[in-house]
Amino acid sequence: MRFIHALAFFSFSALIVPVHGLAQAVDGTSGIMFIFERSADVYGSRLVAAFDSIPATRYDYRPTPAQQSIGYIAQHLEQANYGLCERFSDLKHPRTAADSLADTVKARWPKDTLVARLRASLRFCDDALDRAAGLRSPATANSLLGFETDLAEHYSQLAVYMRLLGLVPPSALPPRPRVAITLPRATLASYVGQYRLAPGVELEVTIEGESLLARASTGGGAVRLWPEAPSEFFVKEAEAQVTFTRNATGAVTGLVLHQYGRDRAGAKIR
Repeated sequence: MRFIHALAFFSFSALIVPVHGLAQAVDGTSGIMFIFERSADVYGSRLVAAFDSIPATRYDYRPTPAQQSIGYIAQHLEQANYGLCERFSDLKHPRTAADSLADTVKARWPKDTLVARLRASLRFCDDALDRAAGLRSPATANSLLGFETDLAEHYSQLAVYMRLLGLVPPSALPPRPRVAITLPRATLASYVGQYRLAPGVELEVTIEGESLLARASTGGGAVRLWPEAPSEFFVKEAEAQVTFTRNATGAVTGLVLHQYGRDRAGAKIR
């Protein structure tokens, strides 16, 4: 999966599209839409991971009687996603009889049902973001901010619930340990070039000594890519990996950024 928020980019997306670089030109609205997509990836994936990690027996948990239960938050997010994401594209979610049930009834659905329906609503929003016609009106910007703010606020809410239950929220988990290997300089040099992740958002890969570096076209410093296989790299600052792709002749044709449960391809343009 894909709230402009200064704290949203403690991740490789911060290194590709730094917060302090947002004021710089990013090829019009297409680059800005890329930022929205990456923010939605962050919070959507964290929400799914959080709901997945909470035991089904605790889905009726609420810190106080006046607060929402975990199950209630899950069903609320599903319907809120559809309602908000329908506003910035031509996609419409067909309603069924289940959608018309009372929120209190849906909140008691099994965990697997709630998580599956939440995933489906996030996939719908992915498609809506892909089909959005850019930031052509204040209404569109307002809808996008509403969608991503809602994801961020409910992730914060759920993270507090998890702490109260003695669970660790996904964003606080340490990254999986990775071991860097040594590759010949010639292999590293073959990846040097410019890769387009989205219109106006490019990643320049360079080599300095025995280090492969990546720098965003939007500004900010370079980050080192550490090899863990001949075409597989990772960054130490966040849970993100890069795979370089080759064609049948062995020429490097692009890369794939793996993060937040999503794979974003970037073609090599130079």
